[in-house]
Amino acid sequence: MLAKVYGSAVYGVSAVTITVEVHIAIGIGYHLVGLPDNSVKESHYRIAAALLNNGYKIPGKKITINMAPAAHKKEGAAYDLTLAMGIIVASAQIISPHIGEFVMMGELSLDGSILPVKGVLAMAIQAKDEQFKGLIVPIQNAQEASVVQGISVYGVSHINEVIDFLSHTATSQLSTTPLIPVQMSVNPPLTDNPITPCFSEVKGQEGVKRCMEIAAAGGHNILLIGPPGAGKTMLAKRMPSILPPMSFEEALETTKIHSVAGLLNQSGLLKARPFRNPHHSISDVALVGGGSFPQPGEISLAHNGVLFLDELPEFKKGVLEVLRQPMEDRSITISRAKYTISYPSSFMLVASMNPSPSGFFKGQKNSFQDSPADMHRYLAKVSGPLLDRIDLQIEVQPLSFEKLTDIHKSESSTEILNRVKNARNIQTNRFLNKNGHTHNAQMNHAMVAEYCSISSNSKLLLKSAMKRLSLSARAYDRILKVARTIADLELSPAIESYHLAEAIQYRGMDRKLW
Repeated sequence: MLAKVYGSAVYGVSAVTITVEVHIAIGIGYHLVGLPDNSVKESHYRIAAALLNNGYKIPGKKITINMAPAAHKKEGAAYDLTLAMGIIVASAQIISPHIGEFVMMGELSLDGSILPVKGVLAMAIQAKDEQFKGLIVPIQNAQEASVVQGISVYGVSHINEVIDFLSHTATSQLSTTPLIPVQMSVNPPLTDNPITPCFSEVKGQEGVKRCMEIAAAGGHNILLIGPPGAGKTMLAKRMPSILPPMSFEEALETTKIHSVAGLLNQSGLLKARPFRNPHHSISDVALVGGGSFPQPGEISLAHNGVLFLDELPEFKKGVLEVLRQPMEDRSITISRAKYTISYPSSFMLVASMNPSPSGFFKGQKNSFQDSPADMHRYLAKVSGPLLDRIDLQIEVQPLSFEKLTDIHKSESSTEILNRVKNARNIQTNRFLNKNGHTHNAQMNHAMVAEYCSISSNSKLLLKSAMKRLSLSARAYDRILKVARTIADLELSPAIESYHLAEAIQYRGMDRKLW
């Protein structure tokens, strides 16, 4: 007898429907084909024990299982439930005429319990697109999949629930005690970011806060340069508190990436923008993604959020250099001999570094220890092309005793966030018909020419700055983008000369201040 059941495989951040064909004939043997990996092949032992412990069995006949399309490699234990149900139906241990209407995935425990799997959100989207009636997944993944509208999602904790649900009845309908589809727990629009550290806790540093407000308003990359203890990390960790909440589309895309990586809990849709803070010992594969079993890297996990690289020169130079292309393209394509996969990576880079090997600016204590050769080696760890892609570069000076002991409370994150939201709304309306562009940092050269026109006096100012600082064409575009954001924060329709002057002063590394 032949039975067909349906599962799903995740490649990159998208899913492909897998047809599992189970044929049982006279003879002895168990043949699993269709490019399964070892963990899929081992499912035979898990399935046999799970079925036996629940009153079913793998028949002692010749079983041939084909997982199509055979060109795609099948990985992981998530196919256990799909294979088990195919065997039960093909061996006529139950009759289930409706089994082909559902996609089902789950890892089986030996007692028949169903364990959570990765990538369920991508599977739900694909199942909906292919007009399946429902998706059967582990109960821990059900809330995650339920954010997809237009398909019923059933959360199960044991294989007996699936068997009861899909078994044939006298009326040729589903079980008289059907599972109840899981309801989505988060409806758009999403709420604001949850409680995070507030900028009101940061003493002084008003200039740096202004710079970070500009970065948040336009989605610009920012580099904080200062001695140890000046507050660089403290400031960076408060960046999420002034970022506007994600739209439903952004949240869905971000949740899908985290689902593929297996980092979601049972809460379903992500509400807060991600903040990723990898250690400087990270490898290039962990940063951009890939590996023997391809997984999204830190830059993709930071998609629509913040990637914070603390102590930038301590990262391996090769690791930093792989950031250059995804910072421009906002996606990463990983090509290997056996696969080519693309992951989105539209992140905002927040980085920090000391100004010298000793950690201090020239003229400050201990800076005499830094020879010109030491300075050259230290600063060379961060290449010019990478710095060119960082829109805002600002000094973070150490605070005086008076500032540290000042009891006056600084401006709160909520107040800054309100201005950022207003600027982002202007940009959203500006790029309404621009194919997914939502903020100024995403503008290409043609869009910069269209939206960042400046007066003749401003052109003279920019020409002088480019000549003095030896700026590249990329830096030219980025200065104009930052100036456009500063104008948006002031609700100004045009870029004025003082907007441009402020944008130019945020190119600290170009001015060689050390």
